[in-house]
Amino acid sequence: MKGSVAHAEMLGECGIISREDSDEIIKGLEGILSDIDSGRLEMDMTAEDIHMFIEAELTKRLGDVGKRLHTSRSRNDQVALDTRLYLRDEIEEIKGLLLKLEEVLCELAGKHTDTVMPGYTHLQRAQPVTLGHHLMAYAQMFSRDLGRLDDTRKRMNESPLGCCALAGTTYSIDRYMTSDALGFDRPMINSLDGVSDRDFCVELNCAISLIMTHLSRFSEEIIMWCSWEFKFIELDDAYATGSSIMPQKKNPDITELIRG
Repeated sequence: MKGSVAHAEMLGECGIISREDSDEIIKGLEGILSDIDSGRLEMDMTAEDIHMFIEAELTKRLGDVGKRLHTSRSRNDQVALDTRLYLRDEIEEIKGLLLKLEEVLCELAGKHTDTVMPGYTHLQRAQPVTLGHHLMAYAQMFSRDLGRLDDTRKRMNESPLGCCALAGTTYSIDRYMTSDALGFDRPMINSLDGVSDRDFCVELNCAISLIMTHLSRFSEEIIMWCSWEFKFIELDDAYATGSSIMPQKKNPDITELIRG
């Protein structure tokens, strides 16, 4: 919807369609979105995809005016755009969660700068460290993860809108206008690359895989530290489960699930 609204505004501004048609299309799109959010409108599962469903619904409501939305646009650049918009939002959500975790780790580390504990190699006691130092190791890992997410977002944040199927369009569109309206840094400079590039999906998967590796490593230590063999910490009852037959059990289920 965001992409379609930006596209409709650009078409009207550039005189490719009338300003009146542009305004009517935008109003129609907003009405469809409102009806979807409220549950008054459900996806037609016979439609080829969400884009065709929206276009058909818009045409149903506006007549021929609705058909003008797709001028100088292909589903190829629509899908490429939607993927970037969606993943860009997901990156921000992941970053917010990581920042909260990093803040908690730094806060705990600050409280335990003098709390001495054994450091391990090969699961054998090796050298003394502090709990604060140990926790800051994970804060550093998550800090690098945040940097990787920023790097991925930077390369992702280019607009493919206007690349159309693969070779652009003969209409005099303003790609910078739609790029700015959607919060991108710039339009993609090559139309073939614009509709075919999925590097950013792989990059994000790699960044998330490293995040999960660090979370798995941290979770494994929490599991060990909760065991009777270590007994360094005890999880709150809200984050553990018991046993139906063994009363002494307190299982760190959440960290076990994160560990994988």
